[in-house]
Amino acid sequence: MPVQERKKRERADRERLIVATARELAEQQGWDAVTTRRLAERIEYSQPVLYSHFRGKREIIGAVALQGAAEMAVSLRAAASAADGPRARVTALARTYLDFAERNPAVYDAMFRLDGGLAFAVEDTPEPLKDAFAALLESLGEVAGDGVHPGLFTETFWAALHGLATLTRAGRLPPEDAERRTDLLVDRLAAL
Repeated sequence: MPVQERKKRERADRERLIVATARELAEQQGWDAVTTRRLAERIEYSQPVLYSHFRGKREIIGAVALQGAAEMAVSLRAAASAADGPRARVTALARTYLDFAERNPAVYDAMFRLDGGLAFAVEDTPEPLKDAFAALLESLGEVAGDGVHPGLFTETFWAALHGLATLTRAGRLPPEDAERRTDLLVDRLAAL
């Protein structure tokens, strides 16, 4: 194996380690606990090595967000493909989205609450973010209704899911009604 190829592979491995460690630390202790000093200690590399991969915490948050978006897209597509019929697909999407947000609060924050330096809804939006949106659009577009732009409908549905995820996590909504809220969202907003 050529030296250059090995170095490239080792660099990619270190980058994955940094992102995984940041994600793990954020899920355990929150994003305030994620510092470059703490990450360097945990991964047993110097801070300059960490900075050779990421300019700072903002870029690390962005990397976690992109990883989370890719994972969310896979989960959404799997849920939709396992469901039979439009209503079942939309319900599966909604539940999968909300479950992802609940099980991965730090990743969800990196994706939608924190500044990871990522552009949304513009031409240079990173591909994993576009793909996560596309995973919603693929099923929601079919239920948008006559005369309703599928992308606009998907944005509105996504905003409703985000609101449910955020308010539930903050304790603003009683958890015992979560399933009923999801059914109401699907039945009324998606008119199914």
